[in-house]
Amino acid sequence: MTEASGTPYRVLARKYRPTDFAGLIGQEAMVRTLSNAIASGRIAQAFVLTGVRGIGKTTTARIIARALNCIGPDGQGGPTVEPCGICPNCVAIAEDRHPDVIEMDAASRTGIDGIRDLIDGVRYLPVQARYKVYILDEVHMLSTAAFNALLKTLEEPPAHVKFIFATTEIRKVPVTVLSRCQRFDLRRVEAEVLIAHFARIAGIEKVNVAADALALITRAAEGSVRDGLSLLDQAIAHGGGEVSAEQVRDMLGLADRGRIVDLFEQAMRGDVAAALGNLAEQYNGGADPAAVLQDLLDFAHWVLRIKLVPEAAADLTATPIERDKGKAFAAALSVPVLNRAWSILLKSLGEVRAAPTPLAAAEMALIRLAYAADLPSPADLVKEVQGAPRGVASAVPPSSGGGGGGGGGAVARAMPMPAPMPQVETAPSPPRAALRDFDAVIALAKQKGEASLYGALWNFVHLVSFAPGRIEFRPANHAPKTLAADLSAKLRDWTGERWVVSVVASGGQPTAHQRDLDAKADQKVQAKGDPLVQAVLKAFPGAELVAVHDMGVPVAADDLGVPPDEVGEDA
Repeated sequence: MTEASGTPYRVLARKYRPTDFAGLIGQEAMVRTLSNAIASGRIAQAFVLTGVRGIGKTTTARIIARALNCIGPDGQGGPTVEPCGICPNCVAIAEDRHPDVIEMDAASRTGIDGIRDLIDGVRYLPVQARYKVYILDEVHMLSTAAFNALLKTLEEPPAHVKFIFATTEIRKVPVTVLSRCQRFDLRRVEAEVLIAHFARIAGIEKVNVAADALALITRAAEGSVRDGLSLLDQAIAHGGGEVSAEQVRDMLGLADRGRIVDLFEQAMRGDVAAALGNLAEQYNGGADPAAVLQDLLDFAHWVLRIKLVPEAAADLTATPIERDKGKAFAAALSVPVLNRAWSILLKSLGEVRAAPTPLAAAEMALIRLAYAADLPSPADLVKEVQGAPRGVASAVPPSSGGGGGGGGGAVARAMPMPAPMPQVETAPSPPRAALRDFDAVIALAKQKGEASLYGALWNFVHLVSFAPGRIEFRPANHAPKTLAADLSAKLRDWTGERWVVSVVASGGQPTAHQRDLDAKADQKVQAKGDPLVQAVLKAFPGAELVAVHDMGVPVAADDLGVPPDEVGEDA
């Protein structure tokens, strides 16, 4: 109870809850659409309102209920975009006691029983209002059975019934439900709108709130009006009527933004000792190490945005120090350096939150950031490597930072390059014109050690036509499906020129394997006609002529010129 009046105290989020469309802030598009629909009488049977927490979904649902049921001061009015606020319906809805405006928390009644009760009540006419309005908060929490039970009623409700659904998880609402509703996405309220709103409420409450304190509250609210008002309420109680930025930082466990900027500058300068001392002072002052790293991460992201989009420097939630230093950092640091800082801080933030000693993890993050600050970017490193002799250190002096963080970058630059790998000299492949026939292609595959390709060319290719740069063939039944593509790719690699290898369905010469078998059969026939061979066969009854070899060419067991016979010809 307040000392002055003895009435219960109402928190700011409830005290300043809007009661009409004019009081909604930051939702102009939705307000315009709903106002036009109500004014023209084009009122849907169901609405779904979605957005982040505290953005005004339930408040908007109640305003819609009042707009539909307002009867005006004289009791003769109809649906209006400007509820009077004094008729019995408006007063009862504002006080949450109207019998025809039923609010149901779907998070606590997720099952089908609650929906059955709702469906049973739908058929009865309103007690005193024009419409029966059902407001279901967090509707995404309903079970699948509950949603299915609601579908038919939702699609064809009685004329006196309106449904309004509110949810923070629109993706969890079945499409069958969404297709039966008009959807409105409530936006996060912009920072400047929130600051002006909070400043107006602080003035009404006769509380002096510093501008930078409002900026901190707005940033912590993340676009949520209710969250911001709750924080403002807490800050007023914390400050006893005077709210400063220092008090808000203490209340939220935040780090001093100016010290965050200094910490970022020390780390990017490579001054490890100063950075660790700064972190220790903030920790001793009550700052959470994870919050410090989160602020560093946000500042690095903001500097990168300023570098790419200079208009970002006009952010009203930023302090003058942040704006000035942010512009300076954006001009001095390159995109690769800022991106590397972001990556280090992002990875380190997870480590700090999971570490048994968050302060130690935060210190290690600053050490990594400081030692990586003056490392060259990949592009600069490539230029240095290309411009310096192999094995010679780059002539970049180490950083003069107090903590030696720059030394990390200097050490990385001074490491010798590894000795060059010996170049393996291979016999050059013949150009396309040198491959005068398909046999030369088969021989080249064998020479290159492509055993599988060589075997396929030997056993499965019925050559149709051959010209330098173009081959047509009919594949045998068991030929690899990618034979044409593989051969084209290999010939391009071997000759350095493009080869077109195509497949036809019919025709073609015998395979190289079959031609080799035919040639050996002819040799046997000719050999058997030789008088000396006939004399040998006659002298050794039962002897057979197995193979014929040129006596001038040595024969090796593994160099018979054919792949294993078990592959065989199959076409």
